[in-house]
Amino acid sequence: MTEKTELSEPRLSVHEPRFSIGIDLGTTHCALACVDLAASDGEKTSYGVLGIPQLTAPGAVESLPLLPSFLYLPHADELAKGDLTLPWSDAQDHAVGELARSRGAQTPIRLVSSAKSWLCHPGVDRTAPILPHDAPPEVPRLSPLEASTRYLAHLRAAWNHAHPDAPFDAQDVTVTIPASFDPAARELTLQAARAAGYGALTLLEEPQAALYNWIQASTGAWRKEVKPGDIILVIDVGGGTSDFSLMTVLEREGNMELHRIAVGDHILLGGDNMDLTLAHVVAQKVAQTGTRLDAWQMRALNHACRTAKERLLSDSTLEALPIVVPSRGSKLIGGTVRTELTQQEVRATLVEGFFPEVALDARPVSRTRAGLTQLGLPYAQDAGVTRHLAALLGRQVGAAAELEGFAGQIDAAASFLHPTAVLFNGGVFKSDILSSRTLAVLNSWLAVEGAAPARRLSGADMDLAVAHGAAYYGYVRRGKGVRIRGGTAQAYYVAVESSMPAIPGVEPPVQALCVAPFGMEEGTQTDLLDLALGLVVGEPVHLRFFGSSVRRQDTLGTMLDFWQPDELQELGEIHATLPAEGRQAGDVVQVKLRAVALETGTLELTAVAIDSDEHWKVEFDVRGKH
Repeated sequence: MTEKTELSEPRLSVHEPRFSIGIDLGTTHCALACVDLAASDGEKTSYGVLGIPQLTAPGAVESLPLLPSFLYLPHADELAKGDLTLPWSDAQDHAVGELARSRGAQTPIRLVSSAKSWLCHPGVDRTAPILPHDAPPEVPRLSPLEASTRYLAHLRAAWNHAHPDAPFDAQDVTVTIPASFDPAARELTLQAARAAGYGALTLLEEPQAALYNWIQASTGAWRKEVKPGDIILVIDVGGGTSDFSLMTVLEREGNMELHRIAVGDHILLGGDNMDLTLAHVVAQKVAQTGTRLDAWQMRALNHACRTAKERLLSDSTLEALPIVVPSRGSKLIGGTVRTELTQQEVRATLVEGFFPEVALDARPVSRTRAGLTQLGLPYAQDAGVTRHLAALLGRQVGAAAELEGFAGQIDAAASFLHPTAVLFNGGVFKSDILSSRTLAVLNSWLAVEGAAPARRLSGADMDLAVAHGAAYYGYVRRGKGVRIRGGTAQAYYVAVESSMPAIPGVEPPVQALCVAPFGMEEGTQTDLLDLALGLVVGEPVHLRFFGSSVRRQDTLGTMLDFWQPDELQELGEIHATLPAEGRQAGDVVQVKLRAVALETGTLELTAVAIDSDEHWKVEFDVRGKH
């Protein structure tokens, strides 16, 4: 909902931080970068990347720039004493990082992966021990929240081990999340940080972090690469999600400014989907030899394909890589299987399957689902990233039309918003093949409408851009560098039930009251002084909330009697019994509303009684439990 999120707890240290720390809590890997605040000046920053100590083999510790987001839960007799010892502790009963990834490829039923994707899954209890989600009963399980906590705790311990003179808790910390994370996933990320021992921290959206990194890396030259009137599309396809954000370049009082104008939907589509697709390609090839893989082997094959995919996409000189799928015993179907994954198979499968050449009016396809389904992640039903991109640009066709400096420059006949520059981010785009295809498809749409082709903004480190950008953002928040302006990425509404006599079989009509207009800055408070409403107290009630990324003209207090299905999306309900404060249950109190766009990424409403100083405060039920 917001550009950033800050916890309200005070810092543990009263001293000014020495470093701004940025943490990329990714689906497939984590990274930690920092900016030395004392050694930085203006747009010239002194920054570095933490080498993260982690187990790479039993008893072997190495410092690597990335911490793979995998957690392995070994059998009690699997490893010897000391095999899991880290420089700061010998009490672990699990492995995080490179050893977890490699060991889990051999024994996937003991591997926790994609915890970040599970953290934003509204269909499960994300605080319950459900991972590995398909493990047998004898394997211990963790919640997505606990797995995320352990990654964050490992990073904190690694920093303190490397910087005993600058303890983690005394630094300025920013953790990144997808722009499309809902309030529940944002709040759970904060819970994981608290449980990992973090004090105050900020949440920053990943596409913005990538753009901040581009600004930082340019040391001021970014002003020569973009100009006022540009619309920058940030495409971030990582291990678990596809995230799109749109930024504009404005000129205010002679200075260039960046403003975020839109973010895409939460799309669970990324490297995980690609790995699974390649696993099925290999399984079909193996099946042609008369060998059928069981479910356990398919999980192992999925992890093997991930490793092979990353190598093949990053090195075009490799023609093929061997794939070995282990067996759990001679009686199981298939046994150990040896095959290969070729460069041609990877390119044909991923390019055509995930980045197809489609028309500009293409939209994601939804299929009719079976009534019963296995517990799993709610992946996007359409794997075409380019179709999801077309949908976003079509939906946001008017996003920049009324901005200062854009009025009159936007083609009124355009059927989609025309980006002028593209910044790619995410591990998937380490392959130039995939980014080039995406840019080519976008430019084919622009050509149809007579627009100039979009240019690629270069210089991003796909593995470390988000962590770097998050660290730079902490520096920017201290009044240095270049700030991306934003506010809420949607307008927010609360449902108001109309007063009408009881009619059998007819529900009272509902209106939508705008309580947070598009672009409302975080931490700002508004009062609806001229609108009196009735608040039911003393008995169970529910408040319905809606969001809109397209209704940009609605102001505070706008009341909608009707709306198109694609204009407002229902976000959730608050279920509560508001205290009667000495009144009878069911009494209706005349109130006015005060809305606050919290710096925790949620919307807070306070109902203030008109004839007294009483007030009732409600927020989103962020955990989805009613």
